[in-house]
Amino acid sequence: MMNENKEYKLALVGATGVVGRIARKILEEKNLPISEYVFFSSYKSAGSKIMFKGKEYVVRELKEDSFDEGFDFAIFSAGGDTSKKFSPIAASKGCIVVDNSSAWRMDKDVPLVVPEVNSDEIKNNKGIIANPNCSTIQAVVPLKVLDDKYKIKRIVYSTYQAVSGAGLKGINDLEHGNEEEYNLQKFPYPIINNCLPHIDVFLENGYSKEEEKMINETRKILNRPDLRITATTVRVPVINSHSESINVEFEKSFDLSELIEALKSSKGIIVEDDVSKNIYPIATKASGHDEVFVGRIRRDFSVENGINMWVVADNLRKGAASNAIQIVEEMIKMDSLTK
Repeated sequence: MMNENKEYKLALVGATGVVGRIARKILEEKNLPISEYVFFSSYKSAGSKIMFKGKEYVVRELKEDSFDEGFDFAIFSAGGDTSKKFSPIAASKGCIVVDNSSAWRMDKDVPLVVPEVNSDEIKNNKGIIANPNCSTIQAVVPLKVLDDKYKIKRIVYSTYQAVSGAGLKGINDLEHGNEEEYNLQKFPYPIINNCLPHIDVFLENGYSKEEEKMINETRKILNRPDLRITATTVRVPVINSHSESINVEFEKSFDLSELIEALKSSKGIIVEDDVSKNIYPIATKASGHDEVFVGRIRRDFSVENGINMWVVADNLRKGAASNAIQIVEEMIKMDSLTK
């Protein structure tokens, strides 16, 4: 058990990557009781210097003995292979890992957490907590509200995902793809002027791995293992913030205005829905925010009890770094309540 009034020690693994840089920014914005930060990267970036909270830090190379000095928390944003190797080592030293990769998400012994949705799962950790996929995180925030109230029968996902979700190489393909001598770094076709229905690898069943992630993670987070879900995930020529069209069918009947009010009154959701004034969520407005924006909420007249909604969120913040940091915040809060 952590000491009362303790200030904690946090490691950020993958500190120089796209998500790692956003995590540093958010940690600077927060006033968490963390007295010591240590930044880790691969050997390629080790030794580089970064400024954080007005102080210069030297980025360390992640090694098997890196956690011997003792940490309370570690946020991993360095890919699945790194997490598979180093997360158990960190956990064995008493550090609680919040992992951004897909390595642990479907492990039955690892909680998959979105704080607005299932923060109670945090206490069931055995040293590792998984951060869901970015596209799943923003979807389940409003879906949990609706599932609690009307019980979801079926979900149809169609996503429009920004290139920042594919890392720096994806961003480069959009920003430099028109240059004559440029060779694509990430995508099989130019992302400029195209929508690519291809995120992650394709599976034998015809779905992409990203689509399968959304299906399986939604079931786990909502604790609905048999929930009927299908998905099509698409990469679009947008720098940042994922957009999603979500069609939801319910077991129960609903009043649309009451449903909208339920979303408006829920934590972490901003409803922008006035089509008479062209008000609906857009990617550029969601960027830089931690909330999930919901709009275009309307009844689906093709089924008895269904709706369509448009859901947009910053995939690097709420879809990755912010969600992980919110989990750390929740753990600190839970720890203080046990005193």
